[in-house]
Amino acid sequence: MRENDARVSEHAPAKVNLTLHVTGRRSDGYHLLDSLVAFADVGDTVTAEPADALTLEVTGPMGADVPTGPENLVLAAARLFDAPRGARLILDKHLPAAAGIGGGSSDAAAALRLLSRLWDLPVPEGSVALGADVPMCLDPRVQRVRGVGDERRPVDILPPLPTVLVNPGVPVATPEVFKRLTVRENPPMPTDLPLLSCPADAADWIATQRNDLAGPARAIAPEIGAVLAALSGARLARMSGSGATCFGLYDTRAEADQAAEEIARAEPGWWVRATTLAAHAPSS
Repeated sequence: MRENDARVSEHAPAKVNLTLHVTGRRSDGYHLLDSLVAFADVGDTVTAEPADALTLEVTGPMGADVPTGPENLVLAAARLFDAPRGARLILDKHLPAAAGIGGGSSDAAAALRLLSRLWDLPVPEGSVALGADVPMCLDPRVQRVRGVGDERRPVDILPPLPTVLVNPGVPVATPEVFKRLTVRENPPMPTDLPLLSCPADAADWIATQRNDLAGPARAIAPEIGAVLAALSGARLARMSGSGATCFGLYDTRAEADQAAEEIARAEPGWWVRATTLAAHAPSS
């Protein structure tokens, strides 16, 4: 795509931490992690068209409280380009905020990919300045992420995973979750990750791993326990990231669709989506 194209769009998929091991903390206070990350086929959409000035409009069912000023990561991503140019940006927001599924980071990464196409410029280096999750969201494939998010390696070990994502509508601030951690030196995942051939095998192996932020997050948001209980029919139910979104892994997409319908009917105030994890999220 080039600047003379009328409009371009980019998908910003939800990021799911299937595992999240906290393995230490650096002297500067940043925590060291070891995480298996996958991306969903649900998410936000960022659209851009040429304009004289750089502006942002937010739409969508989750857009009401999203800022449109310079603090928005989409605009911050646009400012990383060396040659500032104009664009009318539209963020169609479908993912809940502060939910442990990387919504803002994925939006920023989508904006970087999008503006690179629109302006015919390379994606700028230094996206980590927007947050540790942004670099991994730039290439939304299954990946193992270590260190402070700076060590990323794609891993082709998962089949497509039928999944239900559930958020109870309670935002959870990541810094507050880390503050409540009592043990920061925990074992990492195995050095060599197994090749998992079917959803059942994947769920069974992931169940042997951990999310070390689950306990602190549940202390802040007890609603997470209710979400996990609602997902009790899944082969595995676990919190993603720092919460409060949880995921349930199922053997088939039909089972995931049925579970999502039942949970949404029982809890109409919750955000509930059936999805498939592990596929590379395509550009639109």
